[in-house]
Order: sequence, then C-alpha cells, then structure tokens
Amino acid sequence: MPFITNKNTAETVDIFYEDYGSGQPVILIHGWPLSRKSWEHQVWKIVESGYRCISYDRRGFGISSTPWNGYDYSALASDLEQIIAQLDLEDVIVVGFSMGGGEVVRYCTDFGTDKIAKAALISSIIPLVKQKEDNPDGVSERDLQGIQDALEEDRVGFLKEFSKGFYNFEDNKDMVSQAQLDYDFVVASHASPRATIETAKAWMHTDFRDELKNVNVPTLIVHGDSDNTVPIETSANQAAKGITDNVFKVIKGAPHGLNITHKDQLNTILIDFLKS
Repeated sequence: MPFITNKNTAETVDIFYEDYGSGQPVILIHGWPLSRKSWEHQVWKIVESGYRCISYDRRGFGISSTPWNGYDYSALASDLEQIIAQLDLEDVIVVGFSMGGGEVVRYCTDFGTDKIAKAALISSIIPLVKQKEDNPDGVSERDLQGIQDALEEDRVGFLKEFSKGFYNFEDNKDMVSQAQLDYDFVVASHASPRATIETAKAWMHTDFRDELKNVNVPTLIVHGDSDNTVPIETSANQAAKGITDNVFKVIKGAPHGLNITHKDQLNTILIDFLKS
C-alpha cells in the first residue's frame, strides 16, 4: 500500500494516501474526526473530470501512523509538504475540508505557494473557531471544553452523536441515511483516541487570522449557511474578507457535511473552480 514517510517532525510518521487519475494534481485533506474515505463522492468526480486526485489519511486517522505527539498544525502541514515533495508534484490544487482548511493555510505560511496553483476551503474552520472579544460569533470556551471533556470521558459515545449535528440529521433525513451516520461512526471511532483529542485542540484553539494573507493563490471558499458545527460567521465570512483572491459560494440550507448532503452542488462548484 502507498505511504510517504515524514521524518521532519518529532516522531517519524507514515502517511497513507490514494492516488488516482492523471493530469493536474488535486490533494484532498479530510475533516475531523474522519479519514480520506469521507471524500468518496468527490474523488470519482475529480478523476472523471481529468485530474489526478490524491487523498490521504491525516496522522492519527485512517491507517496512517498514530504518534503520541505532533498534532499541531505545523506538524500536520509538514505531512502535506512531504506528500507534495515525495510525489514530485507541481501546480497543485489543495482542498481542505473543515479542519483540513488549517493544513492549507499553515502550509502556505510554512512552505509558501511556489508549488500551489489554487486552494479550496470547504466547510472550513478557517480562520478561527474559538469565541474571543474580537471574534464574538465563535464557539464559546465552555462549549469547546465540553467537547474535550466528552472526548476524554466517552469518546465513542460523543462520536456516535456528533455526526447527527454534522449533517443536521433531523432536518436532512432525505439527504443523508442512517447508514451514512453508522459508517462515519466506524471511521471516526477507529481513529487514535489521542489523535482525536489532540487534533481537536488544534482546530479549537488555533487562530489563523494573521495567516490569511499567506494564501496568495486563487481560492475557493464554500460553506453552508446552516452549518451548526462551524458557524459561517466565524469562518467563511471572515476567510472571504482576509483572502484577497477568492470565490465565495454559500450553499443555502447546507449543513457542515455538505460533501454528502449537497454533494452534487459542491461537485459542480468545485469542478468549475478547478477548470477556471
């Protein structure tokens, strides 16, 4: 099976990836607490549209290595950098979903954009999840601590319920099946408990606002206006103001997991952007 080995962080890790198609490379970075498998409705569409599609499991998730430490965004971005370097990629389009948007931005900060042609932030946490005095629409410290406490006390119990909010399940039962929730639970519960908690801390507390200027390539921003997991006010609305060259698409009624519930709309927007 294909792995790249990253020796540039405190602990050496092996990152599993899948590589399909040919043409300009598109790298898909999954959200928390899932794996590359969450992109199944996008991979085939990207490949059929004439692109090389690479998706990978974030360290600690899927079948990548599960180190004890090294879940800050610079370590995560280092894994992305090694994929690009070891696969000898140029003119790359990087696509980050939810937490994955952080890898996109931190990569631009730590490694520049010489090898990046375009970027996309889908339901992304960028630039800041946490509520602060100058970010009043963010998630409160109390609620974030509640998530951490729940993960530490009963991780699988928390994950079992989390995906319902991910899709606004009660409102979207015609768009997402119980089987999809069960599948997500299997994928999420399989991840390293340590990685699940440590990466949650990363997306909860990392402030990317000063880094938005480093995303100096054409960027697609897609968010649902019914996202209850990552509110649009504290994420996409701010990202669209901070990233100069962007195309901002709001999908009406879409929840956080719009890659499933609104996959056709998302795929159309994404492929149009890739071809633009």
